[in-house]
Amino acid sequence: MSVLEMKVPSPGESISEVEIAEWLVEDGDYVEKDQTIAEVDSDKATLELPAEEAGLITLKAEVGDLVEVGQVVCLIDTSAARPEGSPKTGLTAVNDSVPSPSPVSSKQTPTPKLDSYAKGHPSVAAKKMIDENDLSAELIEGTGRDGRITKGDVKLAVSAGLARADRKSESKKMSMLRRKIASRLVSVKNETAMLTTFNEVNMKPIMDLRKKYKDEFKEKYGVGLGFMSFFTKACTLGLAEFPEVNSMIDGDHMISYNFADVGIAVSSPKGLMVPVLRNAEKMNLLEIETNIKQLAIKARDGKISLDEITGGTFTITNGGVFGSMLSTPIINPPQSAILGMHNIVERPVAIDGKVEIRPIMYLALSYDHRIIDGKDSVGFLVMVKEALENPLEKIFDNKDPKDVLFNY
Repeated sequence: MSVLEMKVPSPGESISEVEIAEWLVEDGDYVEKDQTIAEVDSDKATLELPAEEAGLITLKAEVGDLVEVGQVVCLIDTSAARPEGSPKTGLTAVNDSVPSPSPVSSKQTPTPKLDSYAKGHPSVAAKKMIDENDLSAELIEGTGRDGRITKGDVKLAVSAGLARADRKSESKKMSMLRRKIASRLVSVKNETAMLTTFNEVNMKPIMDLRKKYKDEFKEKYGVGLGFMSFFTKACTLGLAEFPEVNSMIDGDHMISYNFADVGIAVSSPKGLMVPVLRNAEKMNLLEIETNIKQLAIKARDGKISLDEITGGTFTITNGGVFGSMLSTPIINPPQSAILGMHNIVERPVAIDGKVEIRPIMYLALSYDHRIIDGKDSVGFLVMVKEALENPLEKIFDNKDPKDVLFNY
């Protein structure tokens, strides 16, 4: 027999342990080389664990176990033959379960004593009451003979407000990623002097531009011309003008950057992730849209790497896609500021002394007041507002938008 020990690989620097999130195979299955056999959670992302060789697998860790990097989590018998009738699968397919052979023993295994059939079953009268009150028999403890549910048991459950079929609770352990997010959010509230400043933006100029060019843009480049590219561009202009907003604290020092690595918060099945656009200040609108789309797909499919979600200097989050009117976003540490976008609502505003209806979005900038003064935070947000309300001047540099958009 030739047995391969599969150990937890290092998912990245500073990560010493991971959690078994899910086994995609069962003990005794025959697995193919490079087949995904498990998903493991680090405190930053969910990663796939591929089989290093083909063979029969023996699991050495359970779902929810914390395992150290380098620890053996399963064994693969590489000398085992593929079961007859089991076709060779694709790299990420999961084989049908191949049960392990039962050991032969000369000793007779004792038969466990079974509960009475009556246990948990209602009497005829009790069953009628359960149906009439839309209750669940599984939530009622029977006190009758052999554990049978009696009419009195049902009355007691009704009077106590218990056993309704729609009253259910579930206890589920949070993933390592979810627990890390929770810990980071609490630490931000406790360890930073976080304040939030607000402003509003007339989105009509951006909406008019998108309406005019979005179809042609999508047809030529295969990606949409979304709001996020305009906001990202506006933020990079503001970060260049107010470097304190693009800074972070390191002990007694403040570190500022001459580049803008902008994190874009996206929702994924595993929780909130923040893929990073490297050197966003050098990107045009097409590059921003393309990179955001690629990173969002990777986050959604669990394919994103640690390098793609670490090292940002500033973050943008868009609660507007879920209908949020206004919020105070929490800083993404160790960064010192985050911009919150919200939904666009037509509101009455004063323009040239007259009340007119405009599509308005509220913006929120949360920042660490330890290194960012009020004048810098307000100045940054005002600059973002001006860039969005005057895109021809601020974003397109007084050039024809069509010439810019379609000559990348």
